[in-house]
Amino acid sequence: MTTKVTIHRLATGVPGLDTILGGGVPELSFNLIAGASGCGKTTLAHQMMFAMATVERPALYLTVLGEPPLKMLRYQQQFDFFDGSVVGTAVRFVNLAEVTLTGDFDRVLECIVAEVEKNPPAFIFVDSFRSVVLSGLPDNNEPNKLQKFVQQLGMLTVSWQATTFLLGEYLSEIDANPVFAIADGLFWLRQSVQRNSMVRKIQILKMRGQPTIPGLHSFRIQRAGIEVFAPVSAPIANAALAFDERGTTRMSVGIAALDKMLGGGLPVGYSLMVAGPSGSGKSILAATFLAEGVRIGEAGVIAAFEQHPHRGRNRMLVDCIEAGEIGVVEASSPDLSIDEILVLLLRETRRLNAKRVVIDSLSSFELSLAPTFRDDFRESMLRLITALTRAGVTVLMTSELEDRYTDLRFSSNGTAFLTDAIIVQRYIEVDSRLLRMLVVVKVRGSAHSNQMREFHIDDAGIHIDGMLTGQEGLLGGRPTHKLSVHKVVDTHGDIE
Repeated sequence: MTTKVTIHRLATGVPGLDTILGGGVPELSFNLIAGASGCGKTTLAHQMMFAMATVERPALYLTVLGEPPLKMLRYQQQFDFFDGSVVGTAVRFVNLAEVTLTGDFDRVLECIVAEVEKNPPAFIFVDSFRSVVLSGLPDNNEPNKLQKFVQQLGMLTVSWQATTFLLGEYLSEIDANPVFAIADGLFWLRQSVQRNSMVRKIQILKMRGQPTIPGLHSFRIQRAGIEVFAPVSAPIANAALAFDERGTTRMSVGIAALDKMLGGGLPVGYSLMVAGPSGSGKSILAATFLAEGVRIGEAGVIAAFEQHPHRGRNRMLVDCIEAGEIGVVEASSPDLSIDEILVLLLRETRRLNAKRVVIDSLSSFELSLAPTFRDDFRESMLRLITALTRAGVTVLMTSELEDRYTDLRFSSNGTAFLTDAIIVQRYIEVDSRLLRMLVVVKVRGSAHSNQMREFHIDDAGIHIDGMLTGQEGLLGGRPTHKLSVHKVVDTHGDIE
């Protein structure tokens, strides 16, 4: 046999789900949507149904011992995907609760056949199939009756040329249940409550005939419906081209003296970590980086996990946000995942064609994640940074360090190795005054200054002042003598 059968894949209408499925749901497949009560099975089914069904290719939604149709529709119509104008034409609801209560599999199957023959559907949903199973399992029931019923239903759906979805409340019966062996596709939904967060995940345990993305993928139920946050590997069409050009040109961070310390500016497509204690000026430097982009016509995006940008004192940043030149990713939910933040960042980046992204700060970012996502924080951050920089975006991240004057560290969570460049801000004590110091620790593949420079902050922003001399000042701690400071003639130009 030389001719292969082509299986058409159906778009689910659920953002991110088609990516995980490997392109969509195979047409004419027999699928099971399983999970505990309240994890989103019915919402997922309705969202797919309203996306796929048309008058020419209608859907039949059979409710059994779950919610009656009127009650179910009362809640499902609150979602944006619900279209009441197609109910009764492209989408038809039938309640089989009465016949299901008899526990007679044959009668249930007869009713399903009768409804299908009235108006042959392209899509069939049975909610909850688990109710059908339990209603037909008294103590003396023969186990093979269930398997026979499932096999008959599976064969009928193929003969009907219908794509079928069975919904059921299952927990850990996958090994013993015949339904899972017969199904072509198996969607498994999970949810867990951790402290004050609700984490929902979906896993495609099985999908015949096509490769899927393995693992658990977080999803969120919102007003628009369900959104799945799939891993991102190639975020934009020209990602390969952007990656080839990475580091070949430089961009200004908005402070000419700091550009010179970096070796001529920050290489385009690099990731920069600005590390320092509280109040040292990390967020101001990040705002300056974004504002410089706007000045030269480059839009930016900021994900703020500490103070919201609108409440900051940087008027220029606030003005750029209000003008739509800088996008803001809201990050206040207690059940965030890094994949979700990446999806939101890439969405804003594409919308604005942004070239600069700021994450402020990594320390608060980690605390904002649901506890279940913190164990693989470094691995997830590597995926996030790689996806952004491969898209040709230049990333600046801030990282909070403790005020340890004698401990020169770069990050509190072991993520310094992920970045291409590092700037460290710190305090030193001179003559009973705290001075702010700044040093470029790393710029991958590029020469850079290794001098520690004093800087100060005023209403105009950050100004690089000069280099300290004296061993005590370089190491930190309280010096035994006054350190000399070489002042700068032009704080935005060359350093003397």
